[in-house]
Amino acid sequence: MTLGRASGTMAIGTVASRASGFLRTVAIAAAIGTGAVGDAYNVANTTPNILYDLLLGGVLSSVIVPVLVRAAREDEDGGEAFASSLLTLVVLGLGVIVVVATMAAPAIVGVYLVAGGAEQDLAVTFLRWFLPQVIFYGLGATIGAILNVRQSFAAPMFTPVLNNLIVIATCVAFIFVPGPRPPTVGGISDTQITVLAAGTTLGVVVMTFALLPSLRAVGFRYRPRLDLTHPGLRQAMRLAGWTLLYVAISQVGYLVIVRLASSTTAYTVYTYGYQIFQLPYAIVAVSVITALLPRMSVHAADNRRDLVRQDLSTGTRLAAVVIVPAALALLALGRPIAVALFNHGAVSHAEALRIGDTLAAFAVALVPFSLFQVQLRVFYAQQDSRTPALVNMGIVATNIAGAAALSALLPDRLRSVALALAFAVSYLVGVAVSSVLLRGRLGGIDAGRIARMLTQVTIAGGLGAVVAAGVCALVREALGQGWLGSGVSVVLACAVGLPVYLVAIVRMRLPEMAALATTVRGRFGSRSTH
Repeated sequence: MTLGRASGTMAIGTVASRASGFLRTVAIAAAIGTGAVGDAYNVANTTPNILYDLLLGGVLSSVIVPVLVRAAREDEDGGEAFASSLLTLVVLGLGVIVVVATMAAPAIVGVYLVAGGAEQDLAVTFLRWFLPQVIFYGLGATIGAILNVRQSFAAPMFTPVLNNLIVIATCVAFIFVPGPRPPTVGGISDTQITVLAAGTTLGVVVMTFALLPSLRAVGFRYRPRLDLTHPGLRQAMRLAGWTLLYVAISQVGYLVIVRLASSTTAYTVYTYGYQIFQLPYAIVAVSVITALLPRMSVHAADNRRDLVRQDLSTGTRLAAVVIVPAALALLALGRPIAVALFNHGAVSHAEALRIGDTLAAFAVALVPFSLFQVQLRVFYAQQDSRTPALVNMGIVATNIAGAAALSALLPDRLRSVALALAFAVSYLVGVAVSSVLLRGRLGGIDAGRIARMLTQVTIAGGLGAVVAAGVCALVREALGQGWLGSGVSVVLACAVGLPVYLVAIVRMRLPEMAALATTVRGRFGSRSTH
C-alpha cells in the first residue's frame, strides 16, 4: 500500500501533466500542422531529448537512483556531498556538449531528417534554439532523482504542467503572428520562428527551476563541489557503460524510424500517435516504476531475492489493471480520439484519421512495452546494466527489421502505421526474453498469478471496449464524423465502457483493484469505518 500511495500521488501529477500535454500537442498541431514545418519542428525538438538520453538520461533513470540510495545509507552526510557533486558534473558536462552540438547542428539535422534544403535549414534554426534544453533536462532529472531517494515524488510529476502551459501560450501567440496559414517552410517568418522556438525552450527552463523549492523542502542544500573520487561516482561510471550502450542502440533504431518516417512526411503523424499511446503508460506504469525503484534497490542491496520478486509481481499487476483496458480502448477508439484532438486549425480530417490509425497500431504495443519497462527496473535495482543493453539489441534489431519489412509491404500513406506495428512486435520479443531471464535470476516471477490476472483483466477490458466501440459508432452516426461528433462519442463511449469494465473486474474480485480503490479513497480523504 505504500507503493500504491506513492504511485497514486505521482499518477495524479502525471494526469495533470499529460492532460496539459494533450492540449500542448493539440495546440502545436493546430499551429503548424503535420506537414514539412511540423516535421522540421518535431525533429529539431526531439533532438535535445536524444542527446540528453545518449549522454545522461539513461544513466540517471537507471543507474543513479540505486547509487544515490547507497550513498544516502553509507555516507556520513547522508549522501548530500555526492548529490551536490553530481549536480555540478551534470551542468558542466552538458554545457560543453551543448556548445559543440550547436556548431554541429547542420550535420545533426542531416542525419535525422530526409528532406529538401529549405526544410533542413528550418530544422537547423529550430535546433539551435532548442539545444540549451539539454542542460535543463539533465539538471531536472538529477534533481528528480535526489527527490525520489528522499521519498518526494510529487514535484517532478507536476512541474511539466508549467512547461505545457507555456508552450500552449506560445502556440496561441504563434497563430496571431502574421504569416501563412498553415505555415510553409518557404513562407514562415523570422518572427514566427522566434516566437515558437523561444517559447518552447522557455517552458523547459521554467519546468526545471520549479523543482528547486521541493529540493529545499526535503532538506537538501546544494553546495558547489566536484568530487570525482567519490566511490559512488566511480560505481555509476562503471555501470553507465552498458547503460550508454543501451541508449545508443535505442537511438540507432530511432534514427532508422525517423528517416523512414520523414521520407514520406509521416514523422509528425507517427509522433502524435506515439504521444497519445504514451499517456496510459506515463500515468500508471511510470508512477509505479518511480515509486518501485528505490524500494526495490533497497531489497536488492539487502540480497532479498524474494522481496525483489514480490516487488516485480506487485508492480506488474498494479500497472496491468489500468494498462490492459487502456490498450483495448485505444485500439477500439483510435480514430475518433485522434479526430477529436487533432482535427483543428492546420490539421485536416484525413490527417487526423492517419494519426488515429497510427494510435490504434501503437495500442498493440502498450501492454508489452509497459511490462518490459517494469521488468527492466529489476536489473537496474540489482545494479546490472549489462543485461538490459544486450536485450535491447534484440529489441532494436527486431524493430528495424520489422519497420523495413512493413514499410516495403504497406503503401506510403500507411508508413506511420507500419512503424507503430514494428514497435509493437519488438517489445513483444523484449518482454518475452526479459521474462525468461528474470525467472532464472529470481527463482520465478510469479508467472501463474500474473497470467491469471492478465487473462481476467483482458476479458473485462474486452467487454468494456466492445461496448465503448458500439456506443461511439452510434453517436458518430448521429452527430457526424467531425471533431465535435467524435469528441462527444469518445466521452460517451468511455462513460459507458468504463463502468462495464469496472463491474466485470469487481465481480472477479481482483485484489489489485481493491488496492487501487483504497489508494483513490485515501487520496480524496475517504476513511473506512470498518
